[in-house]
Formats: sequence, structure tokens, C-alpha cells
Amino acid sequence: MNILFRILVTSILVLVISYFFPSIAHVDGVNSAIIVAVVLGLLNVFIKPVLVLFTLPVTIFSLGLFLLVINAAIIALCTKLVNGFNVNGFFGALLFSIILSISQSIIYKLSLKNK
Repeated sequence: MNILFRILVTSILVLVISYFFPSIAHVDGVNSAIIVAVVLGLLNVFIKPVLVLFTLPVTIFSLGLFLLVINAAIIALCTKLVNGFNVNGFFGALLFSIILSISQSIIYKLSLKNK
């Protein structure tokens, strides 16, 4: 049930971000947003730990700021994998990942207070 909630929240946030920031991202519809949420979840589970491991020295040297670059790379990879989802450039992916991460944190924190 928790994973379905996370997919639902992520897909809604992807739609909201693309609606309020059309210069950053574009999503064709609800189906594309759900696919984006699933693909982002899978990329974060399987690809992101490998990237973090390989870039650990750079991440330590940058005091963790390089993780933002890894998040943007995951968003850019999701753009390549999902038809109907476009992010405009690397800085668009960076801004999209920051907005999505902050929004997810707020929603998850609010949902835990209600339980």
C-alpha cells in the first residue's frame, strides 16, 4: 500500500510541476505521469546507488552537492526512457529534481503526521 501511495504522490507532483512550470517540464497526461513515477522509482532503486558508489569521492569532496547532479541525471535518463515526458536541458532536470524532492518530502511528512 505504501508503494502505491508513493507512486500516486509522485505522479500527481509530476503533473503539478509540469503545469506550474511549463518551461521546465512537459507531461502528456496522467498515464505518462504514472509511468514517470514508476520509472523514477525503479531508477532510484537500481541505478542511483551504482552512480553514488562510483562518484563517492566527488560527492565527498563536494560535501554532498554532487548528489544533485546525480538526481538531475536520473531525471534526464527518465526523459529518454518515457515517451510523453520532456525536461528542458540539464538545468531544467536539476530544477525539476529539486522541486520534486522538496515536494515529496513535504507530502510524506504531512502524511506521516496524520497516521
